[in-house]
Amino acid sequence: MRAPGVFETVDVAPPGEADLPDGAVLLRTLAGGICGSDVPKVKGAKGARLGPRGEFLPGRPGFPMHEVVGEVAASRHPEAEPGARVVGWATASDAIAEYVVTDGAQVHPYDPRFEPRAAVLIQSLACVIYALDRVPVAGLDVVVLGVGPIGAMFAHVAKDAGARRVTGVDPVDRSDLPPVLGFDETLAATAAGWAAGVGERDRPQVVIEAVGHQVGTLADAVSGAAPGGTILYFGIPDDDVYPLNMESLMRKNLALVGGVTRDRRRSLARADAYLQKHPDLYGALVTHEFDRGTVQQAFDTAVRASADRLKVVLDLG
Repeated sequence: MRAPGVFETVDVAPPGEADLPDGAVLLRTLAGGICGSDVPKVKGAKGARLGPRGEFLPGRPGFPMHEVVGEVAASRHPEAEPGARVVGWATASDAIAEYVVTDGAQVHPYDPRFEPRAAVLIQSLACVIYALDRVPVAGLDVVVLGVGPIGAMFAHVAKDAGARRVTGVDPVDRSDLPPVLGFDETLAATAAGWAAGVGERDRPQVVIEAVGHQVGTLADAVSGAAPGGTILYFGIPDDDVYPLNMESLMRKNLALVGGVTRDRRRSLARADAYLQKHPDLYGALVTHEFDRGTVQQAFDTAVRASADRLKVVLDLG
């Protein structure tokens, strides 16, 4: 990325086995997925290389994408054998490149029946499954703020876990989403509009914040949740400090849960099994596919909210 949102193809020397620290693997990339957490990086708000006067400098090759599927070309991790196909995290967020070095503890072999572009979903699913392990949803009403790819995954996993009713809230009209994703209803509304208008009897016991990147939606989750409910904050925070109505949080006896995915190899294995159980997820979630020659178009599509866009995948093989 030579400037915010501007991509070009460059030739560089590939990393080799000598470049691997202990525990690392060298991957030949096969596929990748664009995540909402990549968007601030694309816009230059996070992870940018800056010159002495604050000017943007070209980023490292392959930046910014962390969802990766690849073939192990060399390994210094005891559980990652050369030739294995794995899915997980590119720890330097450089997965657009042909070869990347990443932590072997953050990738895991996947079911070989999956095409690489389908196996990409395993990384996101690992995050969603891990997060929902911390928030019981069986028999409860769930509202998902933000119906992008992650929000849609939350709906599916929550419904599979026994949620009574799942409602999606997004300013983009998502009424045409495939029923297989598990939403009982989608509202074309802002989080603030939903929180202001929800009736007392319709307040959910669980609110999942899957928007991130600004402070308002957490306050909306607190405002809209039912007394005694739980807020799962999953959206990536761009600010270190968020204003919070602590009076409302306490008076309503709410629980606030946040965090990142730990035990990543185990989480990836569970997500692999989940995708085997629900192979139709790929067709429901992935709306756009691009290749390495159309990276610019892929990111242009991913950063623009639209009713016909969910998950954007790069086929890099």
